[in-house]
Amino acid sequence: MRGLIATTALLAGVQAAIDPIVIKGSKFFYKTNGTQFFMKGVAYQQEVNSNTTASDADSLQITDPLADSKSCTRDIEYMKKLNTNTIRVYAIDPTKDHKACMNALADAGIYVVADLSEPGNSINRDNAEWTTTLYSRYTSVIDELMKYDNTLGFFAGNEVSNQPNNTMASAFVKAAVRDSKAYIKSKNYRPVGVGYATNDDADIRENLANFFDCGDSDSAIDFWGYNIYSWCGDSSFEKSGFDVRTKEFEKYNVPVFFAEYGCNTPRPRQFTEVGTLYGKQMTGVWSGGIVYMYFEEANEYGLATVKDGKVTTNKDFDNLSKQIAKATPSGVKMADYNPTNTAAAACPKVTSGKWEAVSDPLPPVANAELCSCMMETLSCTVSDKATEDDFGDIFGYICGLKDGQYCAGINRNVTSGTGTYGAYGMCSAKEQLSFALNTYAKAVPNGCGFKGKASTKSANASPSGCSNLLKEAGAAGTGSVTSSPKASGSSGSGNSSDSSAATGLVVPGMGMGMGMYIFGAVASGMAMVLL
Repeated sequence: MRGLIATTALLAGVQAAIDPIVIKGSKFFYKTNGTQFFMKGVAYQQEVNSNTTASDADSLQITDPLADSKSCTRDIEYMKKLNTNTIRVYAIDPTKDHKACMNALADAGIYVVADLSEPGNSINRDNAEWTTTLYSRYTSVIDELMKYDNTLGFFAGNEVSNQPNNTMASAFVKAAVRDSKAYIKSKNYRPVGVGYATNDDADIRENLANFFDCGDSDSAIDFWGYNIYSWCGDSSFEKSGFDVRTKEFEKYNVPVFFAEYGCNTPRPRQFTEVGTLYGKQMTGVWSGGIVYMYFEEANEYGLATVKDGKVTTNKDFDNLSKQIAKATPSGVKMADYNPTNTAAAACPKVTSGKWEAVSDPLPPVANAELCSCMMETLSCTVSDKATEDDFGDIFGYICGLKDGQYCAGINRNVTSGTGTYGAYGMCSAKEQLSFALNTYAKAVPNGCGFKGKASTKSANASPSGCSNLLKEAGAAGTGSVTSSPKASGSSGSGNSSDSSAATGLVVPGMGMGMGMYIFGAVASGMAMVLL
């Protein structure tokens, strides 16, 4: 009996056997048997929106669906009735144990596509930045889910740019794609794709798709997810616009799929688009899709209601089950497939009011080591007394002086048409403000004051192991740092020196509607309060 118990415990810790999914050209395949893979997916998460504003996100409760093994195994039985082979989760807690759920999903032949961000710790479309804090979040999710062979891929962003006036935020999401891909490679993980999930905005959808695919392959997406709800009620391939979308992507060089679909007007949903999505009109271009969503909530997109631990499916569930059962997509074998779509898209032209994200250069690599090196060289830094409100006031005052010259090293001017970034613009809020304070204090007598919100310390002009990084950044922080972060694991990717500032604090960005432009007019008055 003791031997049986030991064997059972050992098996419980082993990942269930499942054939990993790989990418070749614009298609997904099972790695071992070479059969083409089409997603038959369901979005699976309660109470989460991965692109809320910072104020809303801070109060939003996250339920990690992969950490609740009891609910997960319960729901897998219903997913099987939908022939589900993929789920999308929008936010997990990487500190929790996901073994039981991931193994149960693998036993059922179900793969996972996971968003890397979380509410309150994601790229904010209204004042975008890509920082070491976000990098730490992203890499911690990667580290946790790369333990499992049924992890299919990751989304670096979800509908971040959703209209022409916030397209500049896409530059920061693409930087996140670049750094996430580099991290996976540096850790010698098996190849897993990093992509983006977009909304279906007619004004920017073509530019979005081209922007994330263009340029250096190390920075480009590995797959493209489309959140699309244009097939409503009694529709068709042509009426829904699926024909036009399919034509647009027929030469795209990475896999494309519906990251969300299932218009709920009228209801119950008939899901007649399923037959078309998995039929001959679309399977040459699309790799299936993910229905939004499993849980019935206030938005009325659910397939099932869960109350007191019990599941009640609805008519939407029944209709999807019938339609998906008839879906038998015909693909190609990996060995017989020779990709013809090999050219990346052309980068969209920067045009004011239409497309404002610069493809080259992208925001700097999130490099916590560089930030730590920089902090050692400073003689004036933010004091522990400074609150989040103090951060905003001091940023506004210092960056509003002399055309922002004291903040050049943390600049994020993405509206100039060229993309101007300070080397330290990816550091934590506390590190960025310390850099600005130090630059200001060196130029202004007694500048390290701000009523105790800044403090002096001993500076080390030549910190050990930092010479190359600091040289690349330059004295003003305006250089281009090409050195990659150390692949030491996500635990070393963040920066603990930001403990006095809230995780969701957004550093004002020059040229993004804040920073020197908004504060410049009140700079002189603010000085009386702060100095």
